[in-house]
Amino acid sequence: MFSLKMHFKKQSNSVIPGFGLSMGITVTMLSLIVLIPLFSVFLILSDSTFREFWQVVTDRQTIAAYKVSLSCSAIAAVINVVFGILLAWILTRYKFPLRRVLDGLIELPFALPTAVAGIALTTLYSGEGWIGGLFAKAGIEISYTRIGITIAMIFIGIPFVVRSIQPVLEKLDPQYEEAASALGASRSRIFFKVVLPEILPAALAGFGLAFARSMGEYGSVVFIAGNIPYETQIVPLIIMNKLEQFNYPAATSIALVMVIFAFVLLFIINLIQAQINKIARG
Repeated sequence: MFSLKMHFKKQSNSVIPGFGLSMGITVTMLSLIVLIPLFSVFLILSDSTFREFWQVVTDRQTIAAYKVSLSCSAIAAVINVVFGILLAWILTRYKFPLRRVLDGLIELPFALPTAVAGIALTTLYSGEGWIGGLFAKAGIEISYTRIGITIAMIFIGIPFVVRSIQPVLEKLDPQYEEAASALGASRSRIFFKVVLPEILPAALAGFGLAFARSMGEYGSVVFIAGNIPYETQIVPLIIMNKLEQFNYPAATSIALVMVIFAFVLLFIINLIQAQINKIARG
């Protein structure tokens, strides 16, 4: 009797409505926004045979686009992790003028229209741009190459890494680092033995988010890519070309491959995170 009274008291003190109503609203929103749109992909492909699907996703031009998107996204995500850790460290451990301004600028890629970002990056890194012109004198082209694609992907992916690592560093007590330093540990040893194990799961999460975002990005990349077949074409551009030709099954087939890859990537990262957390606890 006492346990029942405590149970009802706990429910009555809950700010959010009961479990049934909350769960119903959550499942409904999840279905409308995520599950039903994803399921519609399979409906569009229901009239296509597996042979037709395979011919589309293994087309020579499509495979070249896979390679461009995968390689540039991976490189950009790795660079974002390195510089994301540095940015998060500076924002959490140092006090300096305009720190709040820098903290706000990190989220600029979220707010800036992707087409605007693409045009700005193309202008800046073209052969006649401020930065691209300097590299052009040395014989290095940035715009309309994979280097330019990688730079655009770094631009749109860096907020995911910083915002994933920053809360972990804010909660990490500096006393652990001070204790390690007092025991004679070098700075590099303190980072790899004290700091890195704590931020590694967050860094992996940021890597996965930045990688997935880069793979699906269109507006920021399409202008600077130049869209040269077999060299700088990205997968989203191939999908858009199929849609412009009203070839919806082909566009959906390529999109399905991207969805499957994103799911596999996130699943692997979650497994690694779970294993790291298990080792840390045990």
